Amino acid sequence: MSVRKMLARYDIHPRKRLGQSFLEDLNVIRRIVALAEPAEGETIVEIGAGLGFMTEELAKRAGRVIAIEVDPRLVSVLRERFTGQHRVEVVQMDVLKYDFSSACPGGRVKVVGNIPYHISSPILFRLLDFRQSISSMILMFQKELADRIAAPPGTKEYGIPSVIVAKYTKAVCEMTVPPTCFYPAPDVVSSVLRLEVRREPELPGGAIFVNIVRAAFARRRKTLWNNLRRTGLPEEMLDRVFVRSGIDRNRRAETLSVEEFSLLTKTWIESGADKIP
Repeated sequence: MSVRKMLARYDIHPRKRLGQSFLEDLNVIRRIVALAEPAEGETIVEIGAGLGFMTEELAKRAGRVIAIEVDPRLVSVLRERFTGQHRVEVVQMDVLKYDFSSACPGGRVKVVGNIPYHISSPILFRLLDFRQSISSMILMFQKELADRIAAPPGTKEYGIPSVIVAKYTKAVCEMTVPPTCFYPAPDVVSSVLRLEVRREPELPGGAIFVNIVRAAFARRRKTLWNNLRRTGLPEEMLDRVFVRSGIDRNRRAETLSVEEFSLLTKTWIESGADKIP
């Protein structure tokens, strides 16, 4: 049964306030599932399970699928559809409140989802908060945001999201999905990103790293020196940061790699500046 026929059967009308736009192209659904590489013994957490078309494909290959859906109308459909299927657990919840560490205690899960575009960034950063419990993510975003997340240094799209996401993951754009693959068709083109969570030790910095990145990009046309001195750090200390790091203070933020931002953070802390006002 198609997406449209199933919506008609249950008399469900997509809700704009929830950003509901159902992916109805089965070929695209299967490509996304293939990117996730689900396997027996693995747990997949699906964000925004909707009518369960992707859930069904994931359950064919994964050991366990946790289907998260906030809309009670769709939850009813999912529970009816997967009654008796032990591989699928339907959870009615706002994904921004879901504890991803509970999905596979002591292990790591994979996350898959066509996430609501109006809350894409909060969802992404929620997932990063639970990175110790996640091995990889296959997520669909509005193409404009996906381009920014996966952008390399030196490009106009490279910015705060690019650096922060790169600190914790390796992001690759795997495919572009046109509006015609959805019902109702959104006004934007979509892209699917693969985000592999880094398994090596995390780059240093935490909140200070994030604050330095935000300060560095505050005025894109200004140099690192001009932007970072606006944090209130005494100029002699800021000079020491640049000398010790070996990073030219006249560079602009969009030219620095995530490793260089981490080096800047490390020397910032070592120079005695343990926070940014």
